[in-house]
Amino acid sequence: MTQNSALEQAAESALSNAALAAFCKAGGDPLRLEILRVLSRDSFGVLELSRILDMPQSGMSHHLKILARAGLLSTRREGNSIFYRRAHLAAPAGLEPLQQALFERVDRLPLAAATARRIGAVQAERAQRSQRFFAENAGHFREQQELIAAFEVYGAQAADMLANCFPQGGARALEVGPGGGAFLAELAPRFQSVYALDNSEAMLEQARRFAADSGLANVNFVHGDTRAPALAALAADCAVLNMVLHHVSSPAAIFQDLAQTLKPGGTLIVTDLCSHDQLWVQQACGDLWLGFEPEDLTQWAKAAGFGEGRSVYLAQRNGFRMQIRQFIYG
Repeated sequence: MTQNSALEQAAESALSNAALAAFCKAGGDPLRLEILRVLSRDSFGVLELSRILDMPQSGMSHHLKILARAGLLSTRREGNSIFYRRAHLAAPAGLEPLQQALFERVDRLPLAAATARRIGAVQAERAQRSQRFFAENAGHFREQQELIAAFEVYGAQAADMLANCFPQGGARALEVGPGGGAFLAELAPRFQSVYALDNSEAMLEQARRFAADSGLANVNFVHGDTRAPALAALAADCAVLNMVLHHVSSPAAIFQDLAQTLKPGGTLIVTDLCSHDQLWVQQACGDLWLGFEPEDLTQWAKAAGFGEGRSVYLAQRNGFRMQIRQFIYG
């Protein structure tokens, strides 16, 4: 072995030992394990986590820094806020088996009732911000949405994916957040019955009018979210989310909810933005999230029991990039 090789091996061994030590330190504190448990599905900012776990922001920041340095958390900027989430892969490489074993064990920890209530309160506040925006802007939301992507840009691609997945049609389909109702015209001729779900009554009324004007007689309208009782026994063949995910308080939870709504072998089609840094959309379009990495959708889908199907990516002149994804349940 050459001297250089020996030095490189020694440096690599020291780095590996340091990474392992940081990992063990990060996982050796009950509060940090609780943070990992809270972040099992969702992303939260430091102030939200301080509320959820009832501790000062300074202490929370300290624990988050230790977890991030150990490769157990990753960060993402959303406007002026930084959100924390569990890392998909450990860094440096080689600790993935330990990371996954830790996450699996942490996920079996019971969530304290008070912690669960505070998580619910944070999610409810996010949802209320989105609902207020749609209540106030329903009349001209389409014009605002078209600043990002006109329906004509992604609707045809999503319709093509739908046709490829269901060449013979199906029994039941669900569209979450139908907006003005344009995609219902693609679903209604292909399925025996279609359910249009929206937590904004103003937006749902627009979809109702579109369906009536278009003669879509097999569309059922449901006011509520993805846990609405009307969906409990739906066993849908297909669910569609077109430009909706970046408006919801917990994107990961949507995949979990729709897994309960689809029948085994059912298809979920998601159209949404890839990650971007155009902050104006939060004010102009009511976006809670600045798009998503494709890996985000893949991981959330996998955790909910979905397998990955087809994918289409569209680049737009205004700098946005869109993803149209198919996931298959079961």
